Amino acid sequence: MAITRRRILQASAALLPALALGSEARAEDRVLKVGYQKASVALSLLKAQGLLEQRLKPLGYGVSWAIFTSGPPILEALNDGAVDLAFTGEPPPIFAQAAGVPVVYAAATQPSPRSVAILIEPGSAVHKVADLKGKKVAVAKGSSAHYLLVAAVRHAGLSWSDIQPVYLQPPDGRIALQSGSVDAWAVWDPFEAAAEVAGATVLTDGTGLMPNRAFYLSSRDFATTNAPALKAAIGAIQEIEAWEPAHVDQIASDLSKTIGVPPEILKVWFTRQKYGVEPLTPAIIADQQVIADTFASLHLIPRRIDVSQAVLAST
Repeated sequence: MAITRRRILQASAALLPALALGSEARAEDRVLKVGYQKASVALSLLKAQGLLEQRLKPLGYGVSWAIFTSGPPILEALNDGAVDLAFTGEPPPIFAQAAGVPVVYAAATQPSPRSVAILIEPGSAVHKVADLKGKKVAVAKGSSAHYLLVAAVRHAGLSWSDIQPVYLQPPDGRIALQSGSVDAWAVWDPFEAAAEVAGATVLTDGTGLMPNRAFYLSSRDFATTNAPALKAAIGAIQEIEAWEPAHVDQIASDLSKTIGVPPEILKVWFTRQKYGVEPLTPAIIADQQVIADTFASLHLIPRRIDVSQAVLAST
């Protein structure tokens, strides 16, 4: 049977809806995989409000979310390709870069040195950081609290070998402190605020010891091949960060339901939290280099790194 021009046009018309669906499906296959934690206020709000999905949909991206207990596991997931956009404190990208993970910095938050602290229980025999000599201190390895502990010990005139770090994730660290199996606990908000509300005392926080910034991170491959999506995501984060300061009570109420932390604890945290996101500046990179060099000098990372090598040229 002859194939007429009319039959060809009819067949082409019939295929158009299927082709359109196929194109849409391929667009939906592009997903920005976000790794966040309870300390990720902006990301938690974006997830709750659906703002990130709104910003990325016109670019043909969906969004998936995965919550972690701390930064190091997020960057492990980033290395495995399970996360494209990560939120961590200062040390995790340093540990990741030293381990050969192709991590890159996308943006930085304002410093919040009071949002990380070394805590003790009421009645503790520890009254100052120097009293930690020979004592056990719980801390998540490679976290912002890990660097605070290193910096505080040095500032007190002790050596790292003078204390006994016990590497625990935050939920286990709190149990260890309450049970008395450790003498102190280094941790960040909101875990810090929760422990304070429950009666723990701040031995020292990060004031004068570390900036305590957080970073938005990606893999070099994702950042270079999906630059518009990453730029849109950082833009959405900047937008929500600008909205936060005037809506603390509302955020505490809304966020409490999504991350399972009581509003009164979130308010304690928010009173010391600084808001705002900025590009990587030479001063921020220099601060990161100091932290990296400190970890290298203590052989807590396998080699010295150049932090600037993890900063994209366009950042």
